[in-house]
Amino acid sequence: MTTGSLKVHVKKKKLSTSSKKWLERQLNDPFVHKAKAEGYRSRAAFKLKEIQAKFKLIHKGMTVVDLGAAPGGWSQIVSDILKNTGHIYAIDLLPMDPIPHVTFFEGDFNNIQDKIEGKVDVILSDMAASSCGIKSVDHVRLIGMLEDVFEFAKTSLKPGGSMVAKVLRGGTESKLLAELKKAFKKVSHFKPASSRAESSEIFVVAQGFRLEA
Repeated sequence: MTTGSLKVHVKKKKLSTSSKKWLERQLNDPFVHKAKAEGYRSRAAFKLKEIQAKFKLIHKGMTVVDLGAAPGGWSQIVSDILKNTGHIYAIDLLPMDPIPHVTFFEGDFNNIQDKIEGKVDVILSDMAASSCGIKSVDHVRLIGMLEDVFEFAKTSLKPGGSMVAKVLRGGTESKLLAELKKAFKKVSHFKPASSRAESSEIFVVAQGFRLEA
């Protein structure tokens, strides 16, 4: 491995090409270093910071659900905003180390809904299905995941609530987008600057929930 002012290149022979590329990307990513310096568990924390700065979705005293929360970067940001007010529920299939004032449930979010007390103000999802490398297939999988998040939102959100979920470039499919626009007053697509330039991810931001279960 070489270091200095130039890019870091990984030369370990035992690593596969894909592993080398991933490691080089991590070593050269300023948001990875910034996350470490500021005590965040992942670079993804800065995506939510940008979403919050633009849309002002989260406020003190709110109840927020973080779907696909592990390792906890987004929950950390929400905790910073709420400052020990309101409630944060973090849910993931994977285990997650505790975060103060965050209630974590390990499992499928579709099976944990009854553990959340009352309706919520904001639902966040940075979830992504495992990539197969075929863009059209990955897009369909992520849209399916977005549909599940939307169904969760329809039975969990308070009137006026918001939902944020990851999609891929090209945005939300027209049929689902039409359904979201019926359920929310405003639906936007947003790509944070902290999202890697080569990544096709963007986020659908739905505000002003107006359907009641």
